[in-house]
Amino acid sequence: MDKGQLREHVDLIREVFSYNRRFKDSLFVIKIDSSIIDHNYFTILVRDLSLLHQNGIRFVIIPGAHDRIDEILKQYQIPYDSVDGIRISSDEAITFIKMAAFDVSNKVMTQLSGYDIPSVIGNWVKARGLGVVHGIDFQNTGRVDKIKSDAIQTLLGEGHIPIFPCIGWNANGDPYNISSDELAKVIAIELGASKLFFIGSDGVLTQENCNIPEEMPLSEDGRISKLSLSQASLLIEANPENPQMSRIKTALSACEGGVNRVHIVDGRSDGALLKEIFSNLGIGTMIYTNIYERIRNMRQKDISSVLSLMKPFIDRGILVSRTRKDLEEKLDDFVVYSMDGIIHGCAALHRFSNDLAEIAALAVDQRYVHLKIGGKLVSYLLEKAEEEGLKRVFVLTTQTSDWFQNLGFESAGIADLPPEKRDMYNRDRNSRILMYRF
Repeated sequence: MDKGQLREHVDLIREVFSYNRRFKDSLFVIKIDSSIIDHNYFTILVRDLSLLHQNGIRFVIIPGAHDRIDEILKQYQIPYDSVDGIRISSDEAITFIKMAAFDVSNKVMTQLSGYDIPSVIGNWVKARGLGVVHGIDFQNTGRVDKIKSDAIQTLLGEGHIPIFPCIGWNANGDPYNISSDELAKVIAIELGASKLFFIGSDGVLTQENCNIPEEMPLSEDGRISKLSLSQASLLIEANPENPQMSRIKTALSACEGGVNRVHIVDGRSDGALLKEIFSNLGIGTMIYTNIYERIRNMRQKDISSVLSLMKPFIDRGILVSRTRKDLEEKLDDFVVYSMDGIIHGCAALHRFSNDLAEIAALAVDQRYVHLKIGGKLVSYLLEKAEEEGLKRVFVLTTQTSDWFQNLGFESAGIADLPPEKRDMYNRDRNSRILMYRF
């Protein structure tokens, strides 16, 4: 191995460790098409899932059962039909559809057990019938009404992987056949998943299989590697007859529901999931929300609101006291999280010499903590620091060290501070020093 190849391997290892730290304790929802479950690479996919699970990433799996349902209905000579890609589930067929859905789920659970990963198949989905649409009676085909989120969170907390068959039940215990793509989307939204994956066999999106608007960038291999929400909408409009757009629509809906990242991946290659997660370029198509769209630079007129936001934290000793003059002098360092014209969070990035910066003055309106504004502000400033070529970012904290460590910060000492900050360190306050290294 020459020096160039060795350097590439080292860079890859660094990239993997960086992403692994970022995603620890995150929840990924994985929809696996039935074509992949029957593929030779399925065992490799399960091995990779088990590896990620052992490294602290939590999973929910939704196995697709389309091909298996077709197979069983044909085997028992049960007639079936679909309209606009939606299966009509007759009274005669629903028993066999349920059999196929649980058969596929059992196959996934069996594979996971081979890697000592505990998994559970359950009936956590309440459903209701689609009814009659444009004169078509879909009979026992349904849609998700709600999922039992508390039960799922308990299982995840115990280290289990919940497996969802594409079956839901109404209040009377009657089963409905539901779209596994739709189910995966609802689960990702309801559980607050960091990522939603659709692993299939449709191939990647390229200019060869879809009409790509001119302004849409392509990766070097001619693939659409990522789409913002507006770009995804444009792509859907440009390809009204393309069946691959159905999944793009589902991904778009998931992002609009609060999922930050949706990945569409061709699972017919070794390590497809790992390549998509642990590579900046990935191998599929990522549809993403701009989690920073409400973050902007602080303005002079924001200072009064920011001071009011900081006051409760200053009173509790979490933040050091700052005056209006302090904020005016460091105006360019501050960013705010603004929603409907109201400031709900603030933070600052103070630059020092030696490629160092400090994240300071982080405050969030406690009525909006469920929006994870603090994490978004820190992530935004870290990305900003990295773009500026800084190597390290530190924080001084008295009561939130655990929270920062969950974001990838590590313990450091006074000697790690820049000289000007070291000389000003308040030993009476005795703040803990944490460092983030790029």
